[in-house]
Amino acid sequence: MQLFKVESEYFSGEVKVIYPTKVFSDHRGAFSVTYRADEAKDIGLPEFVQDNCSTSVAGVVRGLHFQLDPPMGKLMRVTRGTGLLVAVDIRPESPTFLQWVGIEASEQNRRQVWAPARFARGFSAFTDIEVQYKCTNHFNADSDYAIRWDDPRIGVEWGVDTPILSDRDEHAPTVSEYFWRTQ
Repeated sequence: MQLFKVESEYFSGEVKVIYPTKVFSDHRGAFSVTYRADEAKDIGLPEFVQDNCSTSVAGVVRGLHFQLDPPMGKLMRVTRGTGLLVAVDIRPESPTFLQWVGIEASEQNRRQVWAPARFARGFSAFTDIEVQYKCTNHFNADSDYAIRWDDPRIGVEWGVDTPILSDRDEHAPTVSEYFWRTQ
């Protein structure tokens, strides 16, 4: 039985939107399998070593974050509320450099977004939200980077009128500042 499958792919299949094919519902609620290693491998996902959970109030924008050493990919999903999961191609050699995709995800639609290493990721909260994500590597604070959430060279449409930001995200470097500084 196939428990989840790829709904759509972006950036030549690098970024995937995944959803469960079987949701068992009754008067008590619902159950679905959100991850299974053998099926994940069949659709091209790697092994994961760390799970994280983030909660945010409506209006929060988090991102755009990435980690390079060790490189980290993330499988993101919304387990409470509704929001936009975002992935941005930050591979300078890529023909899709600085292009982005945003997927509306919710506890109801159960969509998950896979974004591999060398993609910046973030999300916005349309409602109070809980986002869980599986990571391909352990977190390394010394290699945790951010680029500006509203960089006009990227142009993410977050769907939030007045974003609530962390100090880090509000003052993150632009793409030009980041890539010029790191060369």
